[in-house]
Amino acid sequence: MTDLLPTARSGPALLIKGAPAEDTAHAGPTVARGTRRRLGPGRAVPFGRLIGPVLLVALWWAASASGHLDPRILSGPGSVLSTAADLVSTGRLQDNVLISLQRAGLGLLFGVTAGVVLAVTAGLSRSGEYLLDGPLQIKRAIPSLAMLPLLILWLGIGEQMKVTVIALGVAVNMYINTYASLTSIDSRYVELAEGLDLGRAQFLRKVVVPGSLPGFFVGLRLGVTSSWLGLIVVEQINATSGIGYMMFQAQQYAQSDVIIVGLVAYGIFGFASDAGVRAIERKVLSWRRTLAG
Repeated sequence: MTDLLPTARSGPALLIKGAPAEDTAHAGPTVARGTRRRLGPGRAVPFGRLIGPVLLVALWWAASASGHLDPRILSGPGSVLSTAADLVSTGRLQDNVLISLQRAGLGLLFGVTAGVVLAVTAGLSRSGEYLLDGPLQIKRAIPSLAMLPLLILWLGIGEQMKVTVIALGVAVNMYINTYASLTSIDSRYVELAEGLDLGRAQFLRKVVVPGSLPGFFVGLRLGVTSSWLGLIVVEQINATSGIGYMMFQAQQYAQSDVIIVGLVAYGIFGFASDAGVRAIERKVLSWRRTLAG
């Protein structure tokens, strides 16, 4: 007697016991009895994103301890920790970190605000799209750092220029992703809102905002990264404070340990800020069922 057994999670494919191999080859992939096919990234591990950085530091430490890493080229972790402790004890690291955080924070705030306002204007108004999308797409193709000579000519080399460079990079990322999310909202939701006779405010609150939030958070994550990238550059251009200035000064005296301390500080702030945005995104978009979730 021939038994027909549906395969686990394999759709219509059937596994026929006793049938020749050529008879079942066309039936697609099969799964043996008692097994379960797992799709997707698997179960999340608490603090799993720290595994990669920890392994990288362990490899760096091992290479330094075994003598394979020349300290004149790259200082070892022990030397970097000692230097960081000295910088903290003198207050030099804290002072520069606070100034860098202020610059990055202001640039992020202005950039996010400008990017969202421009995206909403272009995404919800045909006139706004015609006026704004073209120039912003052109700006997208021009790196913000390429505009440094012009911005220095207009704004000088003070804090205003530094914050503006950071804000420009953030604003473009926010605009592109938020605008794309707004314009890709399923038209069926719009038709449903019209059928329910929703007002403008209700339409924005129940259709536009939920539909644009995924793109907004993608843009915010890219904007946070962009703010740190812009900060690294502007702090090495005629600056007198900040982490980048501290690193530039260390370069003059070949102090690789101080440079590594600055890089680690940038990396920690970048990783922590991205993790914070991801945590907010998971909470705000908890209604979504995604592969990562």
